[in-house]
Amino acid sequence: MLSESGPVAPRNLGEPDCLVVVAAVVVQREHLLVVSKQAAPDVFYLPGGKPEPGEEPLDALARELAEELGVEPVEPRFLDEVEAPAALEKVPMKMTVFQTDIDRAPQPAAELAGLRWVTGHESVQLAPAVRDHVLPLLRSRGLIAPGPVPSQTRS
Repeated sequence: MLSESGPVAPRNLGEPDCLVVVAAVVVQREHLLVVSKQAAPDVFYLPGGKPEPGEEPLDALARELAEELGVEPVEPRFLDEVEAPAALEKVPMKMTVFQTDIDRAPQPAAELAGLRWVTGHESVQLAPAVRDHVLPLLRSRGLIAPGPVPSQTRS
């Protein structure tokens, strides 16, 4: 994995009582791609999901993006590792986040209910990891415009 400063390996994510996921940050024109699931269509997450046993994080990311959105990651790079409550499962979650471009326009499939491009200023319910960790990181790096975030229902 690579960060802006070089190779980075995520910490051990194998805690048994913790949901482990990989996710993609896709930013276009200062908007972040988020998706909602059929199980919770009003809550928006980063695209991605759980690695299969023995699956490497980048392989899991590519598989999840293909299954959920019909896209392939282009030049994915390690962005961050986020710990937050899982919005749907309500358990601790460790999420390895990769910033990536995608090879075509995304189309929701599999368990997804929909997708949106957000700045974080919209009145939508974002998963805690997106709201509290990813958007502030993207703002600090100038990828998403800074500004006040409307109050949201906390998950």
